[in-house]
Amino acid sequence: MSGVPEPESAAAPAAGASAAGSSPAEPPPVPGPPTEPLSVPSSPAEPLSVPSSPAEPLSVPGSPAQPLPGPPAEPPPVPGSPTASYPDATPELPPRSRGVIALLAENCTVCMLCARECPDWCIYIEGHKETVPVPGSGRPRQRNVLDRFAIDFSLCMYCGICVEVCPFDALFWSPQFEYAEYDIRELLHEQDRLGQWLATVPPPPAHDPNGEPSREEVTARRAATRPGIR
Repeated sequence: MSGVPEPESAAAPAAGASAAGSSPAEPPPVPGPPTEPLSVPSSPAEPLSVPSSPAEPLSVPGSPAQPLPGPPAEPPPVPGSPTASYPDATPELPPRSRGVIALLAENCTVCMLCARECPDWCIYIEGHKETVPVPGSGRPRQRNVLDRFAIDFSLCMYCGICVEVCPFDALFWSPQFEYAEYDIRELLHEQDRLGQWLATVPPPPAHDPNGEPSREEVTARRAATRPGIR
């Protein structure tokens, strides 16, 4: 019939299929203000000038030169060198230097107080009790006799506790330090060798006249002022 429109040809679906198989179309550009291109300098950047000496500050182009803090000033030289050329020159040590411990065996009562307080257990003491007759007394007395007193300096930490706790002043510090040995067993000083160090013990410092009197002086003054004691 002439009044009915004819269907489209088969070329139209083929065209649509080819369009679907191809890549999607790019979106249209969004209108906006034009962007300015980046301006690349034609000349390269100026390099930093590295100073030839530490005192010369760094110079940065376009900024004022600011000096960097230099090394601290050296202290003035001390007159006389504190270092001694040992063993050619003997160093002058303070009198209270802790070098070696000396023993005065006559004052030791074998109380074992130094051996018990030693944190390293490097003091070895042996003794026995001896009966001493007392004239005019019905019962004899006993006293402790020292048989052995030794200190192992290979274990000693030189803390000085034994010297401080001794109630009868039998141990003293000596500044002597030249007793190194090739054999560690030789650092065990027996009673005879500990007694030889007494010759190197310095005398005690003089008492400060403005200081407080010692406990012994206070006890002696009190005993002298008691009535009936002359």
